[in-house]
Amino acid sequence: MTLANIDIKKIFFLKETSISNTSLWLFAGFALSIIVSSLLAIATDELLLFGLPAGLLLVYQTIVDFKKIFYLLLFTIPLSIEFYLPGGLGTDLPTEPLVIGLMLSYGLYIMVNWKEMKKDFLMHPITLFLLLHLGWMILATVCSNLFIVSFKFLLAKIWYIVGYFFLAGSILKTDKEVKKFFWIIFIPFFSAVVLTVLRHAAIGFSFSDVHSVMKPFFRNHVLYASILAIFLPYIVLASSWYSSKSILKWGLIFASFFFLIAIYWSFTRTAYVSIIIAMGSYFVIRLKLIKIASLVSIIAIFAGSIYLVQHNNYMEFAPDFEKAVTHKSFDDLVSATSKGEDVSTMERVYRWVAGMQMSKKEILTGHGPGNFYTFYKQNAVTAFETYVSDNPDKSGIHCYYLMILTDQGLPGAFIFLFLTFFVLIKGENIYHQTKNPDRRRTIMAILLSIIIIDAFLLINDMVETDKVGSFFFINLALLINMDLLNQKEEKELNQ
Repeated sequence: MTLANIDIKKIFFLKETSISNTSLWLFAGFALSIIVSSLLAIATDELLLFGLPAGLLLVYQTIVDFKKIFYLLLFTIPLSIEFYLPGGLGTDLPTEPLVIGLMLSYGLYIMVNWKEMKKDFLMHPITLFLLLHLGWMILATVCSNLFIVSFKFLLAKIWYIVGYFFLAGSILKTDKEVKKFFWIIFIPFFSAVVLTVLRHAAIGFSFSDVHSVMKPFFRNHVLYASILAIFLPYIVLASSWYSSKSILKWGLIFASFFFLIAIYWSFTRTAYVSIIIAMGSYFVIRLKLIKIASLVSIIAIFAGSIYLVQHNNYMEFAPDFEKAVTHKSFDDLVSATSKGEDVSTMERVYRWVAGMQMSKKEILTGHGPGNFYTFYKQNAVTAFETYVSDNPDKSGIHCYYLMILTDQGLPGAFIFLFLTFFVLIKGENIYHQTKNPDRRRTIMAILLSIIIIDAFLLINDMVETDKVGSFFFINLALLINMDLLNQKEEKELNQ
């Protein structure tokens, strides 16, 4: 006799009910898991075991309808926390387990329903360039100097791309879904920001203690400011959805200013610059000047690189070890930055020089994804050393573009740079091809959010973090879907 043949309704003394036998068995199994996990938690004094039934429920829901779990993932992005397991292995909870589960569920869904899958998203040029970037990363992993480290890095990249790009692309397809995406993230995010600002205000907006008020939802003030700046264009966009008489409109306008105030009190120079760049980019996109701006940027990058390499001119920027120190006042920090005496800025230069030295040794495929920390000190130039160069936190190069160069070689860097500029040029074309004014505003918000991320990547390497990396890939997916919506409406109009 099998479980399916047993009438569970008799066991629970249910004479008549519309609930199926299978549903009752599932309910009984879930109830049993609660009892067993509770007893085990009490017996072993492991409180995490109390969460086992919730984990089982998530697994079941992911299999039945992963769309709701994707919304849960969006909700938890602003609230995720870093958690370190025994042995030093770190993860982001609950986002990382959720995105891994979603990747597996979505993979199974595609395998079962592959005949029904539309190819327009997959064959979009932005998707193809992103896959080329991933393909070169796979090759760099195969050729890696430390394969295991690179393989782990590659796996994390894959579940980010599947969860935040492909899955987002399959769900956030319409203007209505964009609005849902906004509100699901905005509510917990605004709550976390209010809490952080209040805690900061309680200590007089102290610059020296700014890191302490960011916990537990934000690792440091840079990550905090970056996600504030990245999401700000969406808040401005959302305020345009409602009439001037709407409470929501004025609430969102207030939220926009509140986010700006929070960015100001984050004491993050990159955030200030990125906001200014985004404001200028708004007019650049409106005036169809992205190609010219991109060309000027590329020329500036190459000219600067050639100047620094020739005759070892980069040595002119070597800091004074005794003067490059941490500053306890933001005004002193800004002043020290301009003089090359801020330790955080000069430590970045120290690592950038080491990264350039590394890239010369492995010009084709790099040292392998995730391997910068292992190899950079032996390639460092001691003249750029600062008193924090021991790097006990094992942090990275603090420039994502240079990280790609050292980890994936010159072709990998060119592929990513091409993807970066292509997204902006294609995005500008999509913006001007869009006839729907509401959608045009959505596309502008997406592009400005992407530009802010690009600006942060100049002196940070945060695409691998759940808070920034999620928006990096979701923005790309949303931009593609806006383009596909335009194409669909154009075809319907021409029929």
